[in-house]
Amino acid sequence: MTDRPASPDAAPDGAAPPPDAPPAMTDDALPADEVDETAPSDAATDDVEALRAEVSGLQEKLLRQTAEYQNYRRRSEGDRAESVRVGRQGVLLPMLDVYDDLRRSLDAARTAAESGGAGETGALLQGIELVTKKFTDALAGVGVEPIEAVGRPFSEEEHEAVMQQPAPDAESGTVLAEVQPGYRLGDRVLRHARVVVAE
Repeated sequence: MTDRPASPDAAPDGAAPPPDAPPAMTDDALPADEVDETAPSDAATDDVEALRAEVSGLQEKLLRQTAEYQNYRRRSEGDRAESVRVGRQGVLLPMLDVYDDLRRSLDAARTAAESGGAGETGALLQGIELVTKKFTDALAGVGVEPIEAVGRPFSEEEHEAVMQQPAPDAESGTVLAEVQPGYRLGDRVLRHARVVVAE
């Protein structure tokens, strides 16, 4: 048996293939048209969409919690203001009775001073006037204001009618006299004015 003659194009043993020789194809190499280039891209897109959905959900949750907190804070502030108002009202109502007595004492002192002249009565009058002024200023300092009554139309929101009487010179429903003064605390009535109303 004779050796087969070598092809003129074959490279000798251990020699590099010629430059124009086609590259050798390995077992794990695939043609370019058979490589799945879309799989990694689809996976990345799914991850991005999932992250976007998660961020959107967190934003909505944050907005809801922020709104709930703001509503809670407004309710708390309103409750606190109402508690302060009720507390003030509970303290001020008894003080109004003392204030009424003080004003009556002032009226009596003025009458006595006018009939008896100066002297001790005049000094007493000055003292009561000073105390009354301080009391009036103290009430105004905490928001207490008198309710106007005489000469104004009767209002159920501010007045309490204790009597009606004929008054030819006044329109029906006009307040003729004030039996007990009324007061307002801020925008709310602290005590209604007790009045006499024209028929």
